[in-house]
This record gives sequence, structure tokens and C-alpha cells, in this order.
Amino acid sequence: MAATSGRTVTVFGGTGFLGRRVVRRLRDHGFPVRIASRHPDRRREHFVPYGPQLQSVAADIHDERSVADALVGAYGVVNAVSLYVEHGEETFHSVHVEAAQRVAARARGAGAERLVHVSGIGADATSRSRYIRKRGEGELAVRAAFPDAIIIRPAVMFGPDDAFLTTVLKLLRRLPIYPMFGRGLTRLQPAYVEDVAEAIGRVMQRDETPSTILELGGPRVYSYEKFLRTVAHQAGLTPVLVPVPFAVWYALAWASEILPNPFLTRNQLELMQVDTVSAPGFPGFAEVEISPRSVEVMLQEILSSRD
Repeated sequence: MAATSGRTVTVFGGTGFLGRRVVRRLRDHGFPVRIASRHPDRRREHFVPYGPQLQSVAADIHDERSVADALVGAYGVVNAVSLYVEHGEETFHSVHVEAAQRVAARARGAGAERLVHVSGIGADATSRSRYIRKRGEGELAVRAAFPDAIIIRPAVMFGPDDAFLTTVLKLLRRLPIYPMFGRGLTRLQPAYVEDVAEAIGRVMQRDETPSTILELGGPRVYSYEKFLRTVAHQAGLTPVLVPVPFAVWYALAWASEILPNPFLTRNQLELMQVDTVSAPGFPGFAEVEISPRSVEVMLQEILSSRD
């Protein structure tokens, strides 16, 4: 393992769902960390115990100068910025392609030795889904700017304050009759967010660069229906799951997108029709000696902590 003292790592998106966990794991591994975020004041909320080895700087990944300033003297860089719903000028292309390329190019220009770029399982520059396509194009742009970049592709992530498992659980509790996306056949392999963050910490710490692409899926693959039933069972619920054709959901999403804050988008529906399962042959958690934790185990901890 590499010595970490004095090797500052800049984390873009370090106050987000994954990013703040990455910051903690890097500090646990001994790295001084610089959080580059548009909301640097959020440091106080999440990182009180970490002291002077933790800096916060205001940085906008769309601005060349602020990105460059955040990278001065950095040994390593983590880009954990993501976008799931487009808003005005914040588009999948501007965030996942243009900004990702900007961070990678500036990191290389600043002399950073290691760049970890967080993408997603299934990223594909030829996909019909705009989100998946831009994730794939972003990986290509990052590699062109920083050839030795390490691409981390997590499956859908879950954790105590997520927008996935928590939302599903809330809806299952409120809806005795639960409308499913299609027939519930889409496959997913949820990964615990803390396991993904620890994998990034270990990648940054290693002397030798591991495989350049890691696909981080959890220990179990579910159909969407099986996942819903698993969560419901763990929570002591017995909902009636009703298949709803995607055509109906698309009509609802079209109407929702007229609203200032849509509760459902066509892009989200596209993602619900694509399996998010790690591909055979790609290294994953085992590459960094992590045994990923399951939805069942972690859900029980989450439920117990709320009781």
C-alpha cells in the first residue's frame, strides 16, 4: 500500500450521497482530502470529526478556473459528480461528458498521479438511453484526457439516506396495491454505498493501479419484482404488486415533465427497462478484497436504527 500522508486527494461532488462517504473513507486511509463542491458549507454537517486534514473549496465543474484551483498540488482526484434529472443548462452532456473531460484534463495538467472517475454499470456510448449514452461518452472523454484513469461503475446504490431503497420502502408502506414498472422483469444488483466508497478508497491507496474498470455490483441479482418482495418481506409488509405497462408510465412521465419538479421522467423509465448487472469478466469488489453487503442485511440495520 502507498504512503498516504501528505498526498492530498481532491474529491469533486464530495458533499453528495456517494461523495461524502468517499471523503470519509479517504480520511480513514490517511489521505488529506480537499472537498471541491458548489456547497462547501455542507462540510460542517457531514465531516465534523476530521479536523485540519480536511479542506473545503468552492468549485463549479463547469468552470475551468475553479476546477484548476481545486486541483493545485493534488496527488489524486475523484470525480463523484452525477446528475439523474436534467435542469436547464445542467444536462447529462454538460455534467457527464463536458465536465468529466474538464476535470480529467485539468487533473492531468496539474500533475495528479491518479484519477478515479465514477460512472455506472451499463455505461454505453451507443445506448438509446440518453443518460446511459452520456455516461459512456463521458468515460471515453475521460480516458482521452487522462489515459490511466480508473473507471468505477457502481450498480444502483442504496444506503440510509438514499433516493432508491428509502423511496421504495416509503411507497410500499403507503400503497397496499403497488404499481410495478412493466412486469417487474428488469434485473438489478444493488450495491451498498459504503462498500462502493471503501472500494474507491482502496483503489486510491494501492501502489499498483488495479484494473482500469471496476464494476461494483452487490452480492445478489434480483428481478425488480423480486427486489420489491424482498424489501417488503424485510419490513413486514405484504403489498399486492400490480404490473403496469410501460406505455402507461410513459404517458404519466410526459405529463409529469410539464411540472417544474417532475416526479417521473421518460429518462427514468428508460433506465427501468435496462438491466443494471455487472458484466461477466469485469473485475469488481473482489479486486479490492471487499465482500459486498446485501440489501437484506443492511435493510435490517436501517430499519433497526429508525425504531
